Amino acid sequence: MNSEPLSAITIPQALLYSDAISGPALQRIIEASASQCDTYLLTDADQIIPELVRGNFDILFLDIDAEGLEVDKLLPLVRRQFLLPELPVLILSAPASETQRNAALELGATDFITTPPAAGDVALKTRNALAFRHCFKVHQAAEHLLERQVKVRTAKLNMLIDSGLMMSQEKSRDRLLTHILRQGQKLLHCDGGTLFLVTKNQSLRFAIRTRDDALPFQEIALYDPATGHINDRYASTYAANHKQTVIIDNAYTETRFDCSGTQAFDAKTGYRTVSLLTVPLAPRNGQVIGVLQFFNALDPETGAVIPFPEDIVELVEALAAQSAIALDNLQLIEGQKATTESIIRVLASAIDTKSPHTGHHCVRVPELAVMLAEAACRQNHGPLANFNFESEDQWLEFRVGAWLHDCGKVTTPEYVIEKATKLDMLFNRIHEIRMRFEVLLRDADIRRLETLLDGGNDLETHQRFEREKAELMADFAFIADCNMGRESMHPSDCERIKSIAEKTWLRYFDDTLGLSQQDTLRLQAEDKPALPVTERLLADKPKHIVPRPPNQVPDPALGIKMTIPDNMFNYGEIYNLSIQKGTLTAEERYKINEHIIETINLLEKIPFPDFLQRVPEYATTHHETLDGRGYPRKLTERELSIPARIMAVADIFEAITASDRPYKRPYKLSESIKILCNMKKNRHIDPDVFELFLTSGVYKEFAVKYLLPEQIDEVDIFEFLGPPA
Repeated sequence: MNSEPLSAITIPQALLYSDAISGPALQRIIEASASQCDTYLLTDADQIIPELVRGNFDILFLDIDAEGLEVDKLLPLVRRQFLLPELPVLILSAPASETQRNAALELGATDFITTPPAAGDVALKTRNALAFRHCFKVHQAAEHLLERQVKVRTAKLNMLIDSGLMMSQEKSRDRLLTHILRQGQKLLHCDGGTLFLVTKNQSLRFAIRTRDDALPFQEIALYDPATGHINDRYASTYAANHKQTVIIDNAYTETRFDCSGTQAFDAKTGYRTVSLLTVPLAPRNGQVIGVLQFFNALDPETGAVIPFPEDIVELVEALAAQSAIALDNLQLIEGQKATTESIIRVLASAIDTKSPHTGHHCVRVPELAVMLAEAACRQNHGPLANFNFESEDQWLEFRVGAWLHDCGKVTTPEYVIEKATKLDMLFNRIHEIRMRFEVLLRDADIRRLETLLDGGNDLETHQRFEREKAELMADFAFIADCNMGRESMHPSDCERIKSIAEKTWLRYFDDTLGLSQQDTLRLQAEDKPALPVTERLLADKPKHIVPRPPNQVPDPALGIKMTIPDNMFNYGEIYNLSIQKGTLTAEERYKINEHIIETINLLEKIPFPDFLQRVPEYATTHHETLDGRGYPRKLTERELSIPARIMAVADIFEAITASDRPYKRPYKLSESIKILCNMKKNRHIDPDVFELFLTSGVYKEFAVKYLLPEQIDEVDIFEFLGPPA
């Protein structure tokens, strides 16, 4: 920092107070004795303080014998304004005024001169007083300079502290890199800089710089690719390889490092790079992760380009160390986030792989949900205009919630998920029932043959057999049709099932042999009759009931409001064949829906960090509805966030358009949109999200990517827009 020379030659300025008679003579003596001392005569005592304040006087002469001067009042006022060394005060007094003179010295006068003054005495005492003042001024200037330097240094240290706090909290890589570079530029008071990052290929890549032009694509190798030796050709690679700061005072006279790239850039742009400072970025483990390079330090006073001062290098190295740690921490956090998200994706893929008939539901729903969320974030007007994910963490939170939306399905039995017919378990029990019909048919045929052997009427016997055969065939065809799962079952159909069930057949073999321990335990509730035993063609037996264990009841603290069946499973044949709609019993439907409870249980056990706190909400609310009749918690419209509503639409649309479900046919695109529209009208899904789904074109984009060509038909979206009817 520049300052005025402390030894600059100036003419001392003196203020003399005296009366109009003695004053001019004293003024001439002082100016003649004190060489080159300009003396200003003042005869009004009341103007002494104002004149001292207005002027820039180096010394004050007071003629205490002059009338109108009250020394005992004036000197305390002077000393309140000026320190003793700052303004010497010389008393002019006659020998008879010794008492008054001594009092003045006690009040802060510097020295005294007896009047009439001798030229030598005036010269000596004036010179001594001014020399004393000069020493004070030199010391004062040095103090001020040191104080300014300390303030500047303190400001830079505070900048480092604030910068460290900011960098420790920054979660955006781009903002962090920009902050590092800008803080370095500010700390060094230089024209600009560049930040390089070390790549996996052991090279330096341009990451960011203060210029607005595009970053160079080329990378600077840290090692010679031909020899494998370290590349110390450039200041940047030297700093990275040796973890040392490099200062270049002039890029055009530099002999240690190759500055041709800098010179070529200057020739191309007309810029003039002179001084360079290159600092390595090395975190706690010592491995260099990048390099900071600054150019053209500027003089704070003149703005001229100067070499980088060595006293500031330590601060820049401290900034580099802070930056390296912050960047390393951010890279670790980003790595952890990427690993976590990858593990979650693998889990979702594993759930899909576990059940090939659920296709890629766990993978496609997150993709569709993100597409719809991105469309919502782009809205500038309408009911979704205020919705936005403001940070990458919020996007990550939503993606993780979407990926985990069906994680509870790992606990759902596959045969329940894949149950394509009413009698499906691990196998389709229609084959077992068909075999019973086969037995009855064989029994009828045996009776026919026995009748014929006993001499019975051939025609009558044959006709009776054909009637029995036709009835059995028709009954089995009816049972097989019921097994397929209808949109609805008429009460008469259920009565016919019960009627068919009354038919009997004779079992000769022990049905307790070759059973698992679990099946054996369920048979303990039944009596064991003597063989052979008459069995009904269809039956609901005690062994078909699987009671619900106490630990299978959800914790009340979870707020689950689903109707829980008394039994975990009911495999009764009549019970299953009489299912009113679809192929699932109440127990099985609960078992499938229970996956969301298991999802809640699983996610409640995970200590999510603050930025993932809403993952459980996003993952567990896609079966809730606006009318408050959804599951598992029957949440109301006010309790469902926009992301939760987006998840609901994505989950439903993927499910109804999927072409690999064993229990349904794949719906065409127009049919699927119509189903969603009806759900909108019934307040099952959010109308605003549904309309965005259509108007944004997300439905079509997803269909083109994942639906079969024969599923994609024309959709007039305007037919489905507008308020619910």
